[in-house]
Amino acid sequence: MNSDDPVPGVPSPPPRERGPVISLWGGGPWQDPARRAEAREAAAEVEELGYARLWLSGGFDPGLHPVFGDLLDATRELGVASGIVSVWAATPQELAEAWADLERRHPGRFLLGLGNSHAAVVEGSGGRYEKPYSRTVEHLDALGDAVPPQRLVLAALGPRMLRLARDRTRGAHPYFVPPAHTSLAREVVGASSWLAPEVAVVLDADPDRARAVAREHTRGYLALPNYADNLRRLGYGDDDLRDGGSDRLVDELVCWGEPATVAAGVARHVDAGADEVAVQVLTADPGRFPRAEWAQLAAALLPA
Repeated sequence: MNSDDPVPGVPSPPPRERGPVISLWGGGPWQDPARRAEAREAAAEVEELGYARLWLSGGFDPGLHPVFGDLLDATRELGVASGIVSVWAATPQELAEAWADLERRHPGRFLLGLGNSHAAVVEGSGGRYEKPYSRTVEHLDALGDAVPPQRLVLAALGPRMLRLARDRTRGAHPYFVPPAHTSLAREVVGASSWLAPEVAVVLDADPDRARAVAREHTRGYLALPNYADNLRRLGYGDDDLRDGGSDRLVDELVCWGEPATVAAGVARHVDAGADEVAVQVLTADPGRFPRAEWAQLAAALLPA
């Protein structure tokens, strides 16, 4: 069901010799309604720097968050993707209608990423987290042809969900994964399916400072069973998963150092089979847009 036809703003899997697509993954301030003008300016800067796409969480409010339309309005060609919209938070009808509106206004530029989230999040919002795989299949069935498969991706960690991403969508968007997972995911989805992992980075060469920033990121995710179980499948034990992660685990999950060192860490995912890498810049102040770091990374990661 995957299409190889080129779509503006949604690159097809490029030949390895041409290099990967490099995008940014944004959290923190992007969805703050009080900072929407600043977010639009930041998106325009991301486009000017040469990044291919901007990935943002879909949040947990009903429907598709309006930030996606705002950022598409603020840019000319930049791809925008949801990483991800929870299948527990938005109905297929809401997503189909929202996607059609964005497609009409900005043809080819929005990529819809779906995922089944986490039990703690869903149940904390009053829902019941039951049979998440089946829920995702039902969501895809209900979407039908309203969103073409090549414009749809799935958050996927385990083999079963990776195969679903391969069979029903353009491919997979794994989050919070080391290069070893990218290699495993490529084996599962095969050569033709699209693979776009998120990769966190810290631009700081001091080990203590860099790992302190990284652990502020890893600590919360390691408390979520989906991520912890995925890392256990890769051979990490309880000692690696406690207290924000062992140095060994943190260094595999978060690339840190000078820009050239970080670029080399990102390249490990490319070598492992990634078609696109969504780079998430972490800083000691998660409430700011890391514009200086984006520029430094663009010089190291993007072709001149």
